[in-house]
This record gives sequence, structure tokens and C-alpha cells, in this order.
Amino acid sequence: MATATRREKDACDLLDDDHKKVKKMFKEYETLTESKARSASAKKQQLAQQICQELTVHATIEEEIFYPAVRAAIKDDDLMNEAEVEHASAKDLIAQIEAADPNDPMFDAKVTVLGEYIDHHVKEERNEMFPKARGAKRLDLVALRDQLEARKTELMGQTAEA
Repeated sequence: MATATRREKDACDLLDDDHKKVKKMFKEYETLTESKARSASAKKQQLAQQICQELTVHATIEEEIFYPAVRAAIKDDDLMNEAEVEHASAKDLIAQIEAADPNDPMFDAKVTVLGEYIDHHVKEERNEMFPKARGAKRLDLVALRDQLEARKTELMGQTAEA
């Protein structure tokens, strides 16, 4: 009886776990937007701030560690440039959400559009970037995962202190 060998979790898995966590948070936010409860407004603001924090840390570790390593290994500047432009757009929207009053009629729309941006970005990473990264011969994605985890822990500690 043959047993399938399970590969060790790598950098792509770590990043995709972040994607799944944030997707769940966006779904929870969407549910709150449909709620008539008075407590929903405060919960939405808290959740929006949490989404922004998670995405900011995620984008930072990708930009500082993952993207430079992948860019050097796969030689697909178009894909990597597009990912960085998508990050810039998301960061702009994150800044708007963080500065906005949750009672602003545009608040929910901004969070919704951010979720749509992130969905698009995640699809491209999952379907294009991650397979190319995993196919690259000179890229140690397990070691990269360790670097990403360490930096993420450091950044999350900084945001908790702020």
C-alpha cells in the first residue's frame, strides 16, 4: 500500500493561510453589513481595522521577503510588477478605511471593494505566482516560510504595541 508523501508547508502555504483568514473576515464583515443590530456598527469598525492590520502585515512580508526572492527566481517581471501595483492600490484603500468614520456612507463600500481587490490578487498569486515559485529550482520556499513567519511575528508585535 503506497503512502502519499506530504510536502512540508512552504512560504506559499503560509501566505495562502493569510489569504483564507482575511477572506473569512471579509465574509463576516459582509454579514455584519446586513445586520440591523446596533452593536453591528462597532463590530464592523473593529473588524475593518483588523482586516487592515492583517493585510498591511501580509503585504509588508510579501514585499520585503517573498516578492524579491520570487522575482529573482522566476524572471517574470510583468507578474511581479502587477502584484506590486495591486498592493499599492490595496494600501491606498486601507489608508482610506483606517482614516474614515465608520458611519461614513462610503465606509462599507470601501471595505467591500478592498475585499474584491484582495480576491483578484489572491487568485493571481494562487494560479500564477505560487506555481511558478514552486517550480523554481533556486528557491527554498521552506526557508522562505521561516523568514516570513519571523517577520510577521515581529510586525504583529509592533502593531499590538501601537
